[in-house]
Amino acid sequence: EKAQLGLGHSYSRSKVKFNPARSDNMIIQSIALLDQMDKDLNTFAMRVREWYSWHFPELKDIVKDNYMFARCAAFIQDKASLSSTAAEGEGEENNNKMEGLEEIVGDAEMAKAIANAARTSMGMDCSSVDMVNIVNFTQRMVKLAEYRKKLGLYLTEKMSIVAPNLSALIGDTVAARLISKAGSLTNLAKAPASTVQILGAEKALFRALKTKGNTPKYGLIYHSTFIGRANAKNKGRISRYLANKCSIATRIDSFSDEPSRLYGEKLRDQVEERLKFYETGAAPRKNIDVMEEVSRELKAAAPDDDDDDDVAMEDIADTPKSKKEKKKDKKKKRKSDATAAAAAEANEEKDEVMETPKDDEKSKKKKSKKRKADDDDADND
Repeated sequence: EKAQLGLGHSYSRSKVKFNPARSDNMIIQSIALLDQMDKDLNTFAMRVREWYSWHFPELKDIVKDNYMFARCAAFIQDKASLSSTAAEGEGEENNNKMEGLEEIVGDAEMAKAIANAARTSMGMDCSSVDMVNIVNFTQRMVKLAEYRKKLGLYLTEKMSIVAPNLSALIGDTVAARLISKAGSLTNLAKAPASTVQILGAEKALFRALKTKGNTPKYGLIYHSTFIGRANAKNKGRISRYLANKCSIATRIDSFSDEPSRLYGEKLRDQVEERLKFYETGAAPRKNIDVMEEVSRELKAAAPDDDDDDDVAMEDIADTPKSKKEKKKDKKKKRKSDATAAAAAEANEEKDEVMETPKDDEKSKKKKSKKRKADDDDADND
């Protein structure tokens, strides 16, 4: 039982172990949080619109964006302050109020329209306690929307480190969803292109297999811009082609030591050429030509790095050695000299062994020649 427990612990550690070079687990958690926050923000925005519209219903018709509406509601608060500003039109406080509203909305005419609507608004008056609760919830929603933007930037940075080629090919969000669905970048790299194509459409696939209907043509890669730009009859073709390129980009990201965005950009150009081929019939480049072009570009950029490495090695060689290192070098030299001497002695012994049979053969040949000469003399006699 203890052995099984230890084996289970070691297996769990290997699964949970954090790899700093391939932190795809952070991407999985980030994209899951982004999807959840999008749903929550949509729900909160609807609640803010409904709640604040009881006080200022005309604002939702002027400001359509949810985030901008929440910022306006948090800034205006009581519409009476804005209606007095529109009526008076002068004074430092009134000017500051209008300038702040223009900064949020980004348009002076829209800010004036909001101020005029506040003056003739048909909404109900709210008590100070009710307004405090509305404003608190609105400010929370605004902060949550700002955090969502920061989380999106964090995901973009992570994708540029972990999977730069895949993100350059189909975008950060779609690439992160593919990695999350597969479980890890390595699992996605091991999957064939046909699996990548329908990843995310498992329900439709099994339903089609049960009912013997048509299988789905695409899964999560449908959210890529390429499939939306293709014609209806070419959506299946371009999805299959895009899945092939995604598989190549994923394997480059997963198994290369220092991946760059060059492969992803060239693969994206190939998909663009394939779209043009379906539209106009212009022949696209071959994949081997594109890969050779990328390899040439990488080799052209490589000598600079090699020179830097050579300079670094020279600097290391020039550094003074410590006493311990000198002693180690002396011991190594002694060992190498001893091994060389032993090898020389062994070679000499081999030479002696090889020479003795040759001498025996020479003596035998001389004796045989003498015997032949004696036999010839006897025959002559």
